[in-house]
Amino acid sequence: MPLTMATAGEKNIIRKIGGKEETRRFLENLGFVAGGDVTVVSEIGGNMIVNVKDSRVAIGKDMANKIMVG
Repeated sequence: MPLTMATAGEKNIIRKIGGKEETRRFLENLGFVAGGDVTVVSEIGGNMIVNVKDSRVAIGKDMANKIMVG
């Protein structure tokens, strides 16, 4: 399921990063890598705040839809 469907406060494992090569590289640089943990902190006005690799990152819904978790 895409990260946008994840429940806030629940730890998820990143399964796959979709999108164009530059999008995948951008997300990987932020710490979104397959097999890594990601936790949704909150969702405000279409943007999501997530914890990934001990960092808090804000991403837009379009980016979050490209991150598959399970």
